[in-house]
Amino acid sequence: MCGRYTYYPGEFHDLRIRWTLDNEFPSLRPRYNIAPSQQAPVIANIDGNNRLEMFQWGLVPSWAKDPTIGNRMINARAETLAEKPSFKRLLKSRRCLVLADGFYEWRREAKSKVPMRFKLKTGEPFVFAGLWDIWKQPQGEILRTYTIITTEPNKLLSRIHSRMPVMLNDEAALKWLDTHAEITYALSLLKSYPAESMEGYDVSKLVNNPYNDSPECVSPI
Repeated sequence: MCGRYTYYPGEFHDLRIRWTLDNEFPSLRPRYNIAPSQQAPVIANIDGNNRLEMFQWGLVPSWAKDPTIGNRMINARAETLAEKPSFKRLLKSRRCLVLADGFYEWRREAKSKVPMRFKLKTGEPFVFAGLWDIWKQPQGEILRTYTIITTEPNKLLSRIHSRMPVMLNDEAALKWLDTHAEITYALSLLKSYPAESMEGYDVSKLVNNPYNDSPECVSPI
């Protein structure tokens, strides 16, 4: 699964060119410990345009009666997206990209768990494949939420966990975002990222607390 991740924003100008964004956006602050139920930057195709927006992590389906369901829907398994009602209807028109530059997993060591951060060896930002939806609150306000798709782990992650988030390179990301792409083709993009392009290292247990969101969270120990 993926339960925490990081993103240090680049210049919006760079993001706009890289992801062909169609909207202006204020500066994004660095995030060192993004947790479920928090707002985070997501790129979605809205009305035919790629837009950068702030969505809440934890999918709340449009038909849900209680938004707390989002706490249980922070991830979606790639293998069953086309089967589960919560995700199947979103595959056609509500695919999204979740901006990231690393994510955390916990390694079991004796009776404790050691937090680790995984990233690209180049240090470059990347995106997770995701799905999003709109939920209308009783007061009439709109809540936009997302889930991160997971798949089988590569050799680097398989020592730590049975799942890993789907990380997409730029070409695959734009194809995933393209609502004209066939669903079967889009699903074929949901593979584990090459292990040889990634690295992982131990970090402080500060990340165990979602209220800790500082550079110390990503510092190697």
